[in-house]
Amino acid sequence: MKRVAALLLGAALVAGAWFALSDGDRPTAPAKPPKPSACKSVTFDGKRFTECIALPGQHRISTKITGKNGVIYRGFAGLAEDVDPATVAFAVNGGMYDTGSEPIGYYAEDGQRLYPLNTRDGGGNFYLKPNGVFFGEPDGGWQVMTSDDFATKVTQRPNFGTQSGPMLLIGGALNLQISPDGTSLKIRNAVGVDPQGRAHFVISDEPVSFGTLAALMRDHAKTSDALFLDGTVSALWDPASDRMDGRYPLGPLILVTHRSPD
Repeated sequence: MKRVAALLLGAALVAGAWFALSDGDRPTAPAKPPKPSACKSVTFDGKRFTECIALPGQHRISTKITGKNGVIYRGFAGLAEDVDPATVAFAVNGGMYDTGSEPIGYYAEDGQRLYPLNTRDGGGNFYLKPNGVFFGEPDGGWQVMTSDDFATKVTQRPNFGTQSGPMLLIGGALNLQISPDGTSLKIRNAVGVDPQGRAHFVISDEPVSFGTLAALMRDHAKTSDALFLDGTVSALWDPASDRMDGRYPLGPLILVTHRSPD
């Protein structure tokens, strides 16, 4: 009996000590390890790039332009205030825009078309035709298509979409408006979708030509259709690697988030 009483007393003392601990002193469950980055460094033709891959079923893609305060983001800082960074796989600039950071071509967000398809002629990269549209549903079915094909073949409005230009690749062939070895070198980024339905977002980490970027999208990323997103202001936010490019101002943004478990 003395042994049992001693054991009970010891248990009571341990329990009392536990409850006497402040919340800050009590052991906590280990935090879940952060998700690995969806982005990786790539060297192609002697040039450095960062490639981020969105996977159907694991990631969700959306377009963003205006914050909860009604003001156009124009960069990643405002977006980071409106979303939980822990849910973000990465984000990139997403298409051509005017001086007010509004899209100059097709733009759809959450199933709503906010800006119409632009088929006009003009000057600048956007009008190096054919230009194109990146679009799809949040969980997959992502596509890159020339603007003309988008106008004639897409009969159901996609959940998201953004128009940019020029197309870098069309059916695996280099856009005839682009030189394979052009001398204009800038920071550039692009998007394409491979045969497995994965969306490849590539940004150069040093100035490159259109031709080099197109060749990477064809030979490394294995995308047959690829769309130029922008140059000079091309930017990436990758929370897992603590990277948030500060180039400013941006226009439409493409946000890739981790899909929540069902």
